[in-house]
Amino acid sequence: MRNARFFLAALFCAVLTLHAAVNDEQPLPEQAVELSKEIEIQKAQEELSKIQKELSRANSIWLKSYNSYMAYQESRKSLRDVKYRIEQLQNRAPNLERKLEIEALQAKQKVLIDQIELLKAQGTSPFVSLLKPDEAGELPSITNPFDIVTGLSYVKRLNSQYHDYVLREEELQELIALLERQVGLYKDLTRLNPTVDYEVELEATLLQVEKFKLALETLISTADVYEKRIESTEAKINKEVKDQIFKLLNISMIVIILFLISFLFKRVIKRYIVDNERFYMANKIVTFINVTLIILILLFSYIDNVGYFATVLGFASAGLAIAMRDWFMSLLGWLVIVVGGSIHVGDRVRFVKDGMEYVGDVLDISMQRITIMEDVTLTTVETNRRAGRIVFVPNNYIFTSMIANYSHGSLKTVWDGIDIIITFDSNHKKAAHIVKEICRKYSKGYTDITRKQINKLRDRYSLKNSNVEPRVFTFIESNGVKVSAWYLTNAYATLTLRSTISADIVDAFNAEHDITIAYPTQTFYTAPIPPKSPSPMDVQ
Repeated sequence: MRNARFFLAALFCAVLTLHAAVNDEQPLPEQAVELSKEIEIQKAQEELSKIQKELSRANSIWLKSYNSYMAYQESRKSLRDVKYRIEQLQNRAPNLERKLEIEALQAKQKVLIDQIELLKAQGTSPFVSLLKPDEAGELPSITNPFDIVTGLSYVKRLNSQYHDYVLREEELQELIALLERQVGLYKDLTRLNPTVDYEVELEATLLQVEKFKLALETLISTADVYEKRIESTEAKINKEVKDQIFKLLNISMIVIILFLISFLFKRVIKRYIVDNERFYMANKIVTFINVTLIILILLFSYIDNVGYFATVLGFASAGLAIAMRDWFMSLLGWLVIVVGGSIHVGDRVRFVKDGMEYVGDVLDISMQRITIMEDVTLTTVETNRRAGRIVFVPNNYIFTSMIANYSHGSLKTVWDGIDIIITFDSNHKKAAHIVKEICRKYSKGYTDITRKQINKLRDRYSLKNSNVEPRVFTFIESNGVKVSAWYLTNAYATLTLRSTISADIVDAFNAEHDITIAYPTQTFYTAPIPPKSPSPMDVQ
């Protein structure tokens, strides 16, 4: 409708001007002026309406904050008026009408107090929260490589907050430009149409512009200070990051050098140490020293107060020693094993725990456990009936359980025994002689090896009995005479030699007519017992 009126007014003005030009007359000055004013008023009102719509759609945080401020001020003013009116009514003579009015005013007073409490944050200044930059948190101190990511994230967060702060400034400048244009339009409308009063709107808009300009000045100065602060913080963090990267490179070089030295030591050990056990232990020691040095370098590189760390570590160790007793005992057991040398990798050991018995070879000795490969042994045959299991024995068991080492030191042989029972009427002397000869025959090599090994052990231990020859004993049992033979055999292959000797003894006894292997039997004589014929050895 306004566009149509504006178009008709412009068309009417153009027609009057054209008519005057055709008739060579002067245009009607009063009509032309009125039409021109109306056109300008229409243009100003349309532009003003457009600005107001734009401001209402802008959803600006500055306008919201200012409106909250004005609402706070208006609520305070209304509260003062309500209190003043209540006092006036209370000073007058009471009646029903005044009593009802006082109750209504008191209810309104309560509502206004609640509104003021809600808008209290905007009371002193409408833009306190908007002018104050967002807090990025405490400035991180970069003391180790893990803090580098924290420092870079902090810088990124600062820049993001500064960008948001600059956007607030741009938004405020655009808002001020719109409000200044609105002020100009109100002034034009007041000049063109004095009959309409725009004074209230003009004063309100001028107050808005004044408040927003003061906020803009504060915002610009704060932004400059904020930018310098960010630059200083970023420079400090970048310097600390560079220092940590340089420090990390130095530590990495030291660690690489330690690994190279460890590798060279292991190569030298592999070349000059032929014995597998000593090579394994030396290799373990080099690895342990290398890892310990690396841990100490890392600790002293990234711990500023070593004394404080030692104090904290002392209290922590006391608590951990109670809570992790088995773990520390295993560590202590590992030290005892390594320093004492009672068990080495490759040793044949026997371990008993809770009625279970395991015999096998030591595969590894770590800081927490001994790893054993269970082998086929006499224990396997008679007790477990299975083998090949990997058994993990905690190191702390050396303090509480019995562990037997079949191959300790230079000894690689053990005594093994075979028992065989013959009847009472057998020639037990001949049987003992046969068993001893068979044992001597098959164990001679192990006997010679053991004799040399024992001579070496005399430097470390006090050895009273150094007899290494096979031993045969005879005992009376309920069902016959038991011949017990003991001989030296390979600690890692006892069953093999035991099987061979057992088979030869049975064959030898079966070949003799005066030696009978006993087993649970009963003999009944229906005639007189025949006399024993003398054996060839007795005749001799």
